[in-house]
Amino acid sequence: MIDFEIVIPVYNEAIQLPESIHKLVKFLELSFTDKKWRITISDNASIDKTPDVARALCCEDNRVNYFRLEQKGRGRALKKTWERSQAKVVSYMDVDLSTHIKHIPELINILLHDRSDIAIGSRLLPGSRTVRCLKREIISRLYNLIVKILHQTKFSDAQCGFKAIKTNLFRKILPLIKNNEWFFDSEMLIIGEKMGFKIHEIPVEWNEDMGSTVKIIPTALEDLKGLWRLYREKPWRK
Repeated sequence: MIDFEIVIPVYNEAIQLPESIHKLVKFLELSFTDKKWRITISDNASIDKTPDVARALCCEDNRVNYFRLEQKGRGRALKKTWERSQAKVVSYMDVDLSTHIKHIPELINILLHDRSDIAIGSRLLPGSRTVRCLKREIISRLYNLIVKILHQTKFSDAQCGFKAIKTNLFRKILPLIKNNEWFFDSEMLIIGEKMGFKIHEIPVEWNEDMGSTVKIIPTALEDLKGLWRLYREKPWRK
């Protein structure tokens, strides 16, 4: 059985993908000599050469897998890939490797050693080192404050693209998660905590990708709508 699987959700990342995958493979080889792992490139409807590049990477290394969806949505990509995973632990990180890969062993081992149910990186804990523009910093802190006030949660950073969860527990949360886009992370964490799953946060070194195509304001509005929907529906009580 595979011990853990790292999913890299992508959309039109043909240029950046090879460097990131090669770097990740090399790191995992050195860091997990006694574990079986897999990297899955989860492509949500790319229209550039991402499919060709990803398939070439799979031919180079059989521990690299490619999964294609014909609909966009990072949340959808993670749902579909994690649901079908045969690993004990499923995780994901962004293709730009904004979160330093040195944190992967701690994130994964927390779950493999049964010290928690969900493990996440936080850019807001003491000890974290974050480099990003002031606008993103303010929006992120305000958003996470709203999460805490509205849902009375304990975790500090809902949006960091660096998370892992035990696969069997994810399948229990999955039917309750509606969002297929960027709110997926927050929804999974809020529902998971309300269901009694333990969430462990680790401080991370995180650097903003200046070439990111994520639109801050529309994404923030989507997240706020999702928070209010969860507050009204409270699916964990049903």
